[in-house]
Amino acid sequence: MTSALLVLASGNSGKRREFHQLLAPLGYDVRPQADFGVADVEETGLTFVENALLKAREASRLSGLPALADDSGLEVDVLNGAPGIYSARYAGEPKSDARNNARLLASLAEVPEGSRRARYWCVLVLLRHAEDPVPLIVQRSWEGEILQSPRGEGGFGYDPLFWLPEQEASAAELSAEQKNRLSHRGRALHALVAAMNHGQGQ
Repeated sequence: MTSALLVLASGNSGKRREFHQLLAPLGYDVRPQADFGVADVEETGLTFVENALLKAREASRLSGLPALADDSGLEVDVLNGAPGIYSARYAGEPKSDARNNARLLASLAEVPEGSRRARYWCVLVLLRHAEDPVPLIVQRSWEGEILQSPRGEGGFGYDPLFWLPEQEASAAELSAEQKNRLSHRGRALHALVAAMNHGQGQ
């Protein structure tokens, strides 16, 4: 069976590897947008869904291929949903996980344990073509709490501060296998695959 090309609206090699592993059995060859001369688009949306759509449409328009994009971030209840869509650049440019984490801790300095509920969100968008009027959209969250200091050396982003009571660990203390099974992105990916399988069966 010939694989169908699918452009990933991201330059993140880790994401590309995860998507490829799950979508290859469905007959898709996932390629990064850079292979088609597509640069990162400015994320001007006000929601994760809008930003994922912007990225997918641009990648599909310039490559002429179906496109897959994700947008994700952290939402903290007591901060009215911040850092939200600005998670990757919460502390400004240039992007820095360490500075983002430091700003989050400073923002929560007066907030006690037990009042630091938070969740990661991941939105995935699949477009069959740039003008697709009915994109496939899935979103999944991952519930947790924000610690008062970092724990663990793994993961990226806010993982060292993201506490998972049921696991008695931070996201940065999980194995890659555990994180892929439990995380917002891992579960969104599996939901996307299930939706794609369903579509093929119709």
